[in-house]
Amino acid sequence: MNDLTNLKEAIVAGKLEDAKAIVNEAIEAGMDAQDIINNYLIKGMEEIGQRFEEGKAFVPNLLLAARAMKGCLEILKPRLKDASGASLGTLVIGTVKGDLHDIGKNLVASMLEGCGFEVINLGVDISGQQFVEAVRKYNPQIVCLSALLTTTMSYMKEVIDTLDSEGLRQNVKVLVGGAPVSEEFAMQIGADGYSSNANGAVALAKRVLGRC
Repeated sequence: MNDLTNLKEAIVAGKLEDAKAIVNEAIEAGMDAQDIINNYLIKGMEEIGQRFEEGKAFVPNLLLAARAMKGCLEILKPRLKDASGASLGTLVIGTVKGDLHDIGKNLVASMLEGCGFEVINLGVDISGQQFVEAVRKYNPQIVCLSALLTTTMSYMKEVIDTLDSEGLRQNVKVLVGGAPVSEEFAMQIGADGYSSNANGAVALAKRVLGRC
């Protein structure tokens, strides 16, 4: 079973069960788990992300694709010969304090994980101190902050200031995103980058770490 084009198509279409079945067949045929991830799963996520940017796919399509990708990764991860070597880097992501929105944040997390990053998803309503604790615990290269409300986006600066006061700011890149956030705002609060969508967040994360 050398041609897994249908696996990429299943990811793009968001067909979870079809994708998992193909992955299981590929494993039984002796295919390498990392090859399946790099050559088919990631390609599928990149394609759905591109379609989204071109207006040919929408948020529900991205969520379904991310779900299919995650289901396949759960099968493949235990079979990776060197899981640590497979990662592009470690990220901590969370929605800032006072904000309970998580769909966009979860989509970004799934896209990042699907494209090769180790992702620590803290959830929603995360304080600056919780981000600090996560940085100390997981030693990530990137911290991603999300906010969907204009009333909570200002808390992003507080998180950055807390990282700075704890002596951790120089150790991580801070990326921000969310509906009310802009490139200009990101620069004002001292973030290292901003993306308006999940596909752009993957490209940005790779860029700030010199992975592309």
